[in-house]
Formats: sequence, C-alpha cells, structure tokens
Amino acid sequence: MNKFKKFNSLKELIKKPIFRASEAREVGVSSSLLCYYVQQGLIERVDRGVYRGIEPVLDVDFRWEDIILVTKSISGGVVCLISALALYELTDEIPRVHWIAVDNTKSAPKRKGTKIFRTRNIELGRTEIQVGSETITIFDKERTIIDTFRYMGKETAIKALKNSLTTSSEEKIDLKKLQNYAKKLRVNITPYILAVTI
Repeated sequence: MNKFKKFNSLKELIKKPIFRASEAREVGVSSSLLCYYVQQGLIERVDRGVYRGIEPVLDVDFRWEDIILVTKSISGGVVCLISALALYELTDEIPRVHWIAVDNTKSAPKRKGTKIFRTRNIELGRTEIQVGSETITIFDKERTIIDTFRYMGKETAIKALKNSLTTSSEEKIDLKKLQNYAKKLRVNITPYILAVTI
C-alpha cells in the first residue's frame, strides 16, 4: 500500500480535534509516516506525539481553541486555576499560559504556553463541561476557588469567590461543597466567605 493510500486510514482520526501517534499506530500508520504527512502538509504536529488535521474541526469560540487542544493532548489533564476561572467567567484576567492539572504520580508533559500543575487530589472536584461542540475535563467552580486561595494571590481568589456568589442562582457555587473541599484541602475559607457575604 503506498503512502497516500495509507493516509485514508487516518480519516476518522483527522475528524477529532487532535489525535495521538499511538492512535495512528493502531490503524497501521507509523510515526515515520506521520512525519512524512506533516512534511507534505496533510496533517499538523501540535506537540510531541500529538497531531491534528490541517482543516480546523473545533466548533468553539476562538478564545478557547488552544486550551481545548492542550487539554485533549494531555492524558488525564484537568483544566485548573486561572484557566478554569476564565472558562467559568469568574475572573477578568486573561491567562497568559494554560493551567492544566495532572496526577502527581505521573510525569509532567511539556506543552508550549502551558503550566503543568501536579496534584495529589486529581479526582476531587473533577468534572466535565461543554465548550462549543467539545467536552473538556475541568475542576468544578468550588475546587477551582479553593485552589486559587492555595496557589494564587488572595486578591484573585477573593474576586473569584465574590463573582461566584453574585451570579444568577443556577450559576452560584455550592457553599457546603466549597467548605467541604476547603476542609479536605486544609484552607480556612470561612473568613473570606464572611467578608464577601456581609
């Protein structure tokens, strides 16, 4: 089978936002053949072992394209901290890098413009949200706010907490869940809740 006929094996993978070299191998396309297709302009290399078709397939707001591609390229990756606050519209900050959490037992992959955050409690508050036509894994609002108090500036965290309590009722955070997470992650959140609710 010649190289271009073999390219037909990638048709289903190219329909995805990204695909991995391991997925290509499963359909009979080697890493060297992927390199050849990149050189021919048939596919694009996003990162090491991560590819996509040259025609964009994401049906999302252009602001979120990069974060979606990065998240999907990191196995087990979870959008967190400033990136999560931005997606939840709980901050005015525009993230300069994408924040992705990974389990602390795994090695941290390198991605351009991405800050990898290794954590023990990767399952706590882990959820999925729909962004355009794509589903991404992200920490819920409550976990994101607690992590912001733990790792980012207090000003950013307090502003996010305040924003999460002043939105419409269906978008408000669950205060019991927030306090439960705070207890598990050893953050004294009570003074801040009192400060923004009084």
